[in-house]
Amino acid sequence: LFLATLTYDTLRFEYEDFPETKEPVWILGRKYSVFTEKEEILLDVTSRLWFTYRKNFPAIGGTGPTSDTGWGCMLRCGQMIFAQALVCRHLGRDWRWIKGKRQMDNYFNVLNAFIDKKDSYYSIHQIAQMGVGEGKSIGQWYGPNTVAQVLRKLATFDTWSSLAVHIAMDNTVVMEEIRRLCQCSVPCAGAAACPALGPDVLYNGCPEDVGLRDRLALWKPLVLLIPLRLGLTEINEAYIETLKHCFMMPQSLGVIGGKPNSAHYFIGYVGEELIYLDPHTTQAAVEPSESGCLPDESFHCQHPPCRMSIAELDPSIAVGFFCNTEADFNDWCQQIKKLSLVRGALPMFELVERQPSHFSNPDVLNLTPDSSDADRLERFFDSEDEDFEILSL
Repeated sequence: LFLATLTYDTLRFEYEDFPETKEPVWILGRKYSVFTEKEEILLDVTSRLWFTYRKNFPAIGGTGPTSDTGWGCMLRCGQMIFAQALVCRHLGRDWRWIKGKRQMDNYFNVLNAFIDKKDSYYSIHQIAQMGVGEGKSIGQWYGPNTVAQVLRKLATFDTWSSLAVHIAMDNTVVMEEIRRLCQCSVPCAGAAACPALGPDVLYNGCPEDVGLRDRLALWKPLVLLIPLRLGLTEINEAYIETLKHCFMMPQSLGVIGGKPNSAHYFIGYVGEELIYLDPHTTQAAVEPSESGCLPDESFHCQHPPCRMSIAELDPSIAVGFFCNTEADFNDWCQQIKKLSLVRGALPMFELVERQPSHFSNPDVLNLTPDSSDADRLERFFDSEDEDFEILSL
């Protein structure tokens, strides 16, 4: 089944439309019918921020590459899953991008956080340079785990979004750790600045005059990333049903992964096919105009999205979720528990209340694992086509 045909005169892909099917289409927690809601599906997909290879941006580190073609696809997928978290945080899941329509300031604030220049929070420059600390030289290919670790570090500088980013290692989500991270025991970033903004300002969704004690107990919006290995060289079929359910949850941020050395951002599924945004198109870097306005059309995929069989997915992925409030997180936990009861769906990860005693180095403060752990994890998550040796117990 060819999903795209290349016409050499234009060197543009022509994308096949959605199949006429009774199967529901799921996009990041929303359910659609192809027959009655095709326009809504395409509008939802087009509204996601689409980050692709770019060329002619300022050199990374001053003397490094000016394009990420050929090596930046997983970095771009990391940007897309994180941009979706920022959209949910600042614009809401219902927000839609309409070509030519004046967008609100917060939309441009989100987009500017990813622009290809060194001082954007989540630019390719920041991700590539922060990756050096994770043992990746600039221009080296990342796996899903590396990009998740780098984004977690970069988010600490983004005081505007004030996110709690948690990466669940060892296929285990520890609820106690997440609550400790999100119920910030020190004033959340931006708290001190709020009084100057006037009495009506909402602080993280709460009126500014909330008592200090209450404010300290507020929940920081959570970005939860779970790096997983769902098989050795190909995805174990027993996980497919569970993976589909992840796209059905309202907290879904999608999945980053793909095929070896070719990353995609998966945003949903229909039938046995995953729906994804593909970063493998090189566009020119975008400069803000003299008025400071950013031409933004190239950041939205305006053709039907790509599809591929779930069975072709590389087993190394990272699944993402966004919980804006504590109630969202509690609801997510309930859904994960229910999912473990679904027949024929093998759990992809374990949800536990507190740290199992067999964990050798508890990640209490969400610190980066030491180098030996990092090396071990890299081998585990970023191995593309190594030969695995099955050890007999």
